[in-house]
Amino acid sequence: MGSNKVKEIREKMLLSKAELARKAGVSPLTIDRIEKGKDCRMETKRKIIIALGYKLSDKNKIFFDEK
Repeated sequence: MGSNKVKEIREKMLLSKAELARKAGVSPLTIDRIEKGKDCRMETKRKIIIALGYKLSDKNKIFFDEK
């Protein structure tokens, strides 16, 4: 299980899980699982990073504790 700041960033942007899911092209259930610290594919992380308005080079600001 990895740590991330998806929920914190999403809430600062005043986005619902459904809105972020729509922007990222994933399901709201996927957003929920990621916010709870479940792992996900690299492609899913990439979609979320972009949907949150970050650059891919900022991935360590959102997803961390990766080996």
